[in-house]
Amino acid sequence: MSANSGPGYKQYPDHRITTKPAGVRVRVKLNGEVIAESRDAVELKESDYPVVYYIPRKDVKMERLSRTNHQTECPFKGTASYYSLKNGAKNAVWTYEKPYDEMSVIKERLAFYPDKVDSITAVAE
Repeated sequence: MSANSGPGYKQYPDHRITTKPAGVRVRVKLNGEVIAESRDAVELKESDYPVVYYIPRKDVKMERLSRTNHQTECPFKGTASYYSLKNGAKNAVWTYEKPYDEMSVIKERLAFYPDKVDSITAVAE
């Protein structure tokens, strides 16, 4: 284990999280507008939860987001910071700016709650 290892890995050794390049075009829409679109997303699968796509900030219309003070802790990923959607849902987007070493691949990428946007689609090209 590294100096910045997630404590959850030792405490819950059977908990599984996998990441890989998504290999698809991921598009996020809000009010009919594409606010994120990427061919460079990371797909994260955790236990029995639905797949989450982490999108590079360069592929997100950051001007449509507003940083909040909300934070949550994950023993596997680290501290999540949040953004609200301007003229939309609060704390609808999260990011791990300094994730634990095991999750460094999602560092500074953004993920969207599916129930707080119109759609998140992943299309093979």
